Amino acid sequence: MKNIAIASALTLGSVSSFASAFQTTFFHDGIMDIVFQEDFTPIEIENLPTAIIDAVLKNYGEDKIGKAHKNELKEYKLELRVNNETQVVYTDEDGHWISK
Repeated sequence: MKNIAIASALTLGSVSSFASAFQTTFFHDGIMDIVFQEDFTPIEIENLPTAIIDAVLKNYGEDKIGKAHKNELKEYKLELRVNNETQVVYTDEDGHWISK
């Protein structure tokens, strides 16, 4: 009788762990927003909106854009050359700076 109780407990435990392995994982919207924000794709500097180029000229004095990237939320990641160092800044399509 004792062996039957142990065997059924082991069987029940292994079935419940097996069933939990196939549960679907749902993501909270906030997590997915972060994933989309960080998914930048490289673009040509010539394809940047004029507002962004004007914002860089206004704040940094001259065009110092080394690389440009864009995400699905129309946010831009720019790698600027400032004082012989690379600085990463973020902006929206209207040239407003974003802090990340």
